[in-house]
Amino acid sequence: MTAGTRNEWQEWRGWRAAAQDALYAPGGFYRRAEGPAGHFRTSVHATPLFAGAVARLLCRVDAALGRPAALDFVDMGAGRGELTSGVLAALPADVAARTRAYAVEIAERPAGLDHRIEWLAEPPRGTTGLLFANEWLDNVPVEVAEVDAAGVARLVLVREDGTERLGEPVDGEPARWLERWWPLPGEEGLRAEIGLPRDEAWAAAVATLRRGLAVAVDYAHTADTRPPFGTLTGFREGRETIPVPDGSCDLTAHVALDACALPGGRVLPQREALRALGVTGGRPPLTLASTDPAAYVRALASAGEAAELTATGGLGDFGWLVQPAGIADPLSQ
Repeated sequence: MTAGTRNEWQEWRGWRAAAQDALYAPGGFYRRAEGPAGHFRTSVHATPLFAGAVARLLCRVDAALGRPAALDFVDMGAGRGELTSGVLAALPADVAARTRAYAVEIAERPAGLDHRIEWLAEPPRGTTGLLFANEWLDNVPVEVAEVDAAGVARLVLVREDGTERLGEPVDGEPARWLERWWPLPGEEGLRAEIGLPRDEAWAAAVATLRRGLAVAVDYAHTADTRPPFGTLTGFREGRETIPVPDGSCDLTAHVALDACALPGGRVLPQREALRALGVTGGRPPLTLASTDPAAYVRALASAGEAAELTATGGLGDFGWLVQPAGIADPLSQ
């Protein structure tokens, strides 16, 4: 590693600290007024069908819990409350009347948000119901490791302008995590994101759930599909861009959901999870076009939206980590 002056050295940080400030410090990307929807499109923003499917999942959890007097819905990384609002709107009236909705987000509460939604910086503890984390874990900052010319995995250091260099060898718990979940062959230039902080963040979120189901939905890879050069990237105004930790863009990396899973949890593709919840993408019968043209047009539009949510090579490839807590897996029914 090249030595430098003290001031120069202070400019270099690991990706975890750099991304933490760029995303969440005052003035950071996720504190901006436009919110995530101003820069990228998630399943939540693509179609109301997604919120409807989550609402049906909440109803399944409700049934598994014996329809408690109070049913909790916790939306982790809630953005501007779009999913929470959509779920409440899609619930049957009797379930909605018993539902306590919590949107967990570091940004300020949006003006005009449904008064039934409690806005929190941390998930409430002791909840009974469904904790749902849509594209939350990919924004939990992690360190990046890269193999040097001697075959040693080293931390990648970065400046605010995105310039990188290699730092110290990875050791301790991060090294053990790499060995277990993302072993790097000794080939120069190979990279990995060290997902240990995400494992810990997910375990902490699940621990707030007394009984029910926790679900994490994200760009994901598993042990047999780890990308050789990592996945760290940026998004700005709807376009993928070079990751620069200056607060001007989102910083994201795919999630090793298999590493996050706690005992009893399982990972499945979004297309499989949504189909289990009735989102199929099937075209309506042509006979409907002659008997009820307006209904046919609505059904055709809905089919197109469902196809986007379940598409191979697109949103359908997202992973769902399903973690039951004291109930049977509602998606296996």
